[in-house]
Amino acid sequence: MSVASFDYIIVGAGSAGSVLANRLTENSTHQVLVLEAGPEDKSPFIKIPGAFAYFMYSKKYNWRYESEPVQDIRHGQPLFCPRGKTLGGSSAINAMVYIRGHSSDYDHWESLGNKGWGSKNMLELFKQSEANERGANQYHGANGLLYVSNTHNTYPLNNCFIEGAKQAGYPLTDDFNGAQFEGAGFYQFTIKDGERCGVTKAYLNPARVRSNLTVECEAFVDRVVFENNVAVAVEYTQNGEKITVRAKKEIILCGGTYNSPQVLMLSGIGAKQELGHYGIPVIKDLQGVGKNLQEHVDACVLVESKKKDGFSTAPSSLLKMLPDTFKYITSKKGNLANSITQAGAFLKSNPDVVVPDIQMHFVPLLFDDCGRDLKLLSGHGYSLHVCVLRPKSRGSVALKSANPRDAIKINFNFFSEKEDAKVLVDGIRAVRKILNTSAFSEHRGKEIHPGKDVTSDEEILQKCKDRLGLVYHPVGTCKMGSDECSVVDDQLRVHGVKNLRVVDASIMPTLVSGNTNAPTIAIAEKAAVMIMSSSK
Repeated sequence: MSVASFDYIIVGAGSAGSVLANRLTENSTHQVLVLEAGPEDKSPFIKIPGAFAYFMYSKKYNWRYESEPVQDIRHGQPLFCPRGKTLGGSSAINAMVYIRGHSSDYDHWESLGNKGWGSKNMLELFKQSEANERGANQYHGANGLLYVSNTHNTYPLNNCFIEGAKQAGYPLTDDFNGAQFEGAGFYQFTIKDGERCGVTKAYLNPARVRSNLTVECEAFVDRVVFENNVAVAVEYTQNGEKITVRAKKEIILCGGTYNSPQVLMLSGIGAKQELGHYGIPVIKDLQGVGKNLQEHVDACVLVESKKKDGFSTAPSSLLKMLPDTFKYITSKKGNLANSITQAGAFLKSNPDVVVPDIQMHFVPLLFDDCGRDLKLLSGHGYSLHVCVLRPKSRGSVALKSANPRDAIKINFNFFSEKEDAKVLVDGIRAVRKILNTSAFSEHRGKEIHPGKDVTSDEEILQKCKDRLGLVYHPVGTCKMGSDECSVVDDQLRVHGVKNLRVVDASIMPTLVSGNTNAPTIAIAEKAAVMIMSSSK
């Protein structure tokens, strides 16, 4: 029986894999296969921006990972770690916020020895990828595939947040991705004509009309096959059948921060002692696989609203949404055409900080743990979330067994570096400063969490830990670099083997200052150029 072969095999059709599928098939001589573990993105809710929280409950479209429990975090309960499991990956289920991070993030990457990854190079990639509603200028592009829109039809409470930040003495900005990163303002989104514009819509679907692209869904990758340290094939399971496909040129892992290191380890690339524990033959002893995990913690202040003009799942509020629902069905406009979080800020936790080190997301409802607290959602209020932008703490992911179907072990190791705890506490104080301004006086009710009597640093930190969540920005487990902890070089080639790359958020040496979807797309745009150049 002959084995099918392709020039390139892409594992994962998420924010990176879909971009690569498009770019690599622009050359009609390249035969490209994309393997996606999840199903086709058929749910109508994927298109609806306001239906974001629906996917937190989905087992079909969400991997629904959980971290290993820690005694003093969430009272010993695991942290929820959602990741997209469909075409588009997490871009199909995220809150669609378009943020690039601060220029110093990328200059830092380059300073670590990763040539060509500085802010000037990355800015051109961001501009190349986007079709920004604001048009082309020094900071934005207008001719890319990814549509980026402004905030429309905002809740009144969002304006309270902007005014509150101003009253609290913080700067305002009209473009987080432009000349001024610091300040409070409205986010931009990957939304077009009232519908989600994830990478499936922007990159993958336009490429699927090409005869040189094959996309296989519900194709669960078991391992990469090597011959003399050369990646030559991928073994996957589809509809209960074991299938092997060969790669003539390269295999590219785009599974994300959790799944890419898992595939590497199952394939024999990882720490020798860990692989040996599960009887996995070692292809390359790379100690850094699965290490260097970073994530944005999420803590929030929850406040009851006296005016009850935000969003709630209470029956009376849902009835008020009926006209808005009809508006969306008929015109793709209204609140359902927008993300759940529209306003936010990048601020300094204290005046001595050079670059903003906290990010805020304002939500006009009582929103915590990604909306999974249904009792909380039924109340009337608002939430201001804060995260530590550049955490010092490092965690890891590891195998639970040699069975590819077993989820990985996720250990975040949050607050192992005390500086992270201090920044978070200072962030909560900044949140309170904004929420206690006169801008919220007509709305302000009881502070539900942490509670007005919680005032000391120790009390605030523990209350944050009690309800701690994530912003769902995991990175770093296949770190780019040349040190002993790195997994790929600055061309994203896996150290010590041939014809294998990792292209996704896992290659980030350090976490960027903000949401990670746009940077992941830019990483894939850069990787496509590298791959095409190496094939000549």
